[in-house]
Amino acid sequence: MSKRDYYEVLGLGKNAGKDEIKKAYRKLSKKYHPDINKDADAPEKFKEIKEAYEVLSDDQKRAHYDQFGHTDPNQGFGGGSDFGGGFGFEDIFSSIFGGGGRRRDPNAPRQGADLQYTMSLSFEEAVFGKDTTIEIPREETCDTCNGSGAKPGTKVNTCSHCQGSGQLNVEQNTPFGRIVNRRVCHYCNGTGKQITEKCNTCHGAGKVTKTKKISVKIPAGVDDGQQLRVSGQGEPGVNGGPAGDLYVVFHVRGHEFFERDGDDIYCEMPLTFAQATLGDEVEIPTLHGKVKLKIPAGTQTGTKFRLKGKGVPNVRGYGQGDQHVIVKIVTPTKLSEKQKQLLREFAELSGQGTPDEQHDSIFAKVKRAFKGE
Repeated sequence: MSKRDYYEVLGLGKNAGKDEIKKAYRKLSKKYHPDINKDADAPEKFKEIKEAYEVLSDDQKRAHYDQFGHTDPNQGFGGGSDFGGGFGFEDIFSSIFGGGGRRRDPNAPRQGADLQYTMSLSFEEAVFGKDTTIEIPREETCDTCNGSGAKPGTKVNTCSHCQGSGQLNVEQNTPFGRIVNRRVCHYCNGTGKQITEKCNTCHGAGKVTKTKKISVKIPAGVDDGQQLRVSGQGEPGVNGGPAGDLYVVFHVRGHEFFERDGDDIYCEMPLTFAQATLGDEVEIPTLHGKVKLKIPAGTQTGTKFRLKGKGVPNVRGYGQGDQHVIVKIVTPTKLSEKQKQLLREFAELSGQGTPDEQHDSIFAKVKRAFKGE
């Protein structure tokens, strides 16, 4: 299935600015976040939105995408030793000319495979970090046979078919003449060894699956989609090679009041008409506790206040973000007759006239606009 255009995913034109990209991402990610949207396709849409934002918000990645789209220009004959999907030049050379390229020794030490673990964090856990223990299933060297795959006390023989090389030469007749191809020995699966009696615990594999407990220290300030590398906690190495690494990928759940953008926190603070008009001192919830904020008289809806240092600690230790409080003036919907009368008097004293007079005045302006006056 082909990928959708990143601009289409975010509902933007190709000339969209950074602020537009950020605004579209915040709106869509909140709409399709799996913790909020329970539709079956929400996780996939959220992933698609995040991927589009990561590319378009980065100048270098965006320029690359605008030029090449989803196609990697380094694939094919352009760069690197591999042609497309990992089919190397040595493989092509070998298939035509009979193993002329350099082959990897099947018995050489190799690093074990990396593992990935997805960890779900609350909003606060991601902000402040925590120490935790996780359990992962992974392959471990069999204790019974010490990884040999053979029953203790029995002998491991050199493969009689490949003579311990792990490879077999296969002759083929082609239009170019008779050529020789090298293939992994299927008698020993490329190990160069044959086991006469297999270990009763691992059945010859040399490894068993165990549940491993690993302590993980999550740094303060991690964000959704970021990952932490735990060195040496992946699958064990082959032929005495080092173990792979474990990558812990974080999924951060949303918050009902706060929104996060990088190291900054955003929230909306409702104010009454009286508070905004006359001014007030209000308590603002932050991730670090409540703080008092002075609201000046005449504050308009949409006004933004900054609480310095009340945001998220930078995950790399470069300071701390701020909290931005956006004022939202709430218009009352249920008023008593006395309240309505007081508002009418207020309007008259302000020189605004009664609501009916204001309506007539606005209507007159609309009529003049149509007449071109």
